[in-house]
Amino acid sequence: MFIFVLQTIWLYIGELAGKDLDVEVILKFLLYFSPKLVPLVLPLTILLTSIMTFGNFAENYEFAAMKSSGISLQRAMRSLTVFILLVSFTAFFFANNVIPAAEYKSINLRKNIAKLKPAMAITEGVFNDIGTINIKVAEKSGDNGKYLDDVIIHKKGNKRGNYTVIKAEKGELLGSTNSEILSLILENGNYYDEIQPSDYSKRRDKPFAKSYFKEYTINLDLSDFNDVDLDEESYSNTQGMLNIAELQESIDSFSNSYNLKRESFAKNMYNRTDFRSIESNLEPSDTIKAVKNTVLENYNTYDAQQIVNLALGSVNGSLSHINIKKAELKNSNKQLNKFEIAMHEKYVLGVACIILFFVGAPLGAIIRKGGMGLPMVVAILLFLTYHFIGIFAKNSAEDGSISPFWATWLSTLIMLPLGVYLTYRATTDQGLFAFDNIIEPIRKLLKKAGLIKAKSKID
Repeated sequence: MFIFVLQTIWLYIGELAGKDLDVEVILKFLLYFSPKLVPLVLPLTILLTSIMTFGNFAENYEFAAMKSSGISLQRAMRSLTVFILLVSFTAFFFANNVIPAAEYKSINLRKNIAKLKPAMAITEGVFNDIGTINIKVAEKSGDNGKYLDDVIIHKKGNKRGNYTVIKAEKGELLGSTNSEILSLILENGNYYDEIQPSDYSKRRDKPFAKSYFKEYTINLDLSDFNDVDLDEESYSNTQGMLNIAELQESIDSFSNSYNLKRESFAKNMYNRTDFRSIESNLEPSDTIKAVKNTVLENYNTYDAQQIVNLALGSVNGSLSHINIKKAELKNSNKQLNKFEIAMHEKYVLGVACIILFFVGAPLGAIIRKGGMGLPMVVAILLFLTYHFIGIFAKNSAEDGSISPFWATWLSTLIMLPLGVYLTYRATTDQGLFAFDNIIEPIRKLLKKAGLIKAKSKID
């Protein structure tokens, strides 16, 4: 757990450094992020400790002493099995209640920390909401990223919508610790201001005023940013913040919305084709050959060409609309899959604890090695296999390649037969692999071929 907490600090050091945060806030940040590490740490912990413990028993002939006293491996594992069942139920409760609450707290705390210094909150390549502007920059450079390249700004107004756009080649952020004003100096740019005529018919022309500037300064008031309540909780719309009941409700809502969108899109595209009017104008006796090329023959060449161009424009417009709607439906389906994955992950954590115990305990008894050497290597290799299969499957499930159910349970189901196999081998006092079952048929075959001589009686 300590190793993964250090990894969390490494990943989010950019959000914590240089913001004059108290130690209490940093510890609270780590406290809120720690529960999210449990689904990663707990299965690895159970796998590693079961291999180490049972490997240590076997290495010191503790199992031999137990068996000579009439205690079988199943009886030796009984108390730990009950304990692991309790751990799995606790893990399920933890995943369903504690982790969503911690996710809710951590995301809100991150959002509030980002508001402390807007200059640090500007991310390259995306629009950032800072005070009265939305700003997008291609690249940042200099100390604390104060020099900006290819700046695009949308100024907020009292009316809904962005009517003022500013584009500049370069920009520079200037401010001081004693001042609550942050100056943004823009160089070599244009100022676009969309005009809203009172006559609605003239708004279709989209009139605007354009002006060029060599240098333009925007002053941002940071008084509201520096007065940030780190305990404010206003973000609650991600799947990680919800328990099973809330996820099921969200999944039902997303499914109904997704199906309605598809049905509405299908009806809309069907109505745009005017196929109903075509069907009503065709007689039952008409065939494709009968109506083929009869429409354009009624027009001269110029009018026929215009009709064809209009038809092509309509088709291209429909194709463009289909591609846009396809991307929209794909994003909706991806969001729905994320919610289903989040719901199944809560069940998987408890079941994975049980299965990985029955993988690690018999494996430790078979390899007969305890401590931090070979068991550590074996446990990490097994867990990485388990973890990577789960990651690849979940990534495939997000875009709909496989079902979210199978993607979430795939790595656990793969470990299930391995746990059954190892438990059987350990309880029957057999090795890890039955090499004799593979080698003996080969020996018999070679002996029949005369490549191996039969052993003499003296041998």
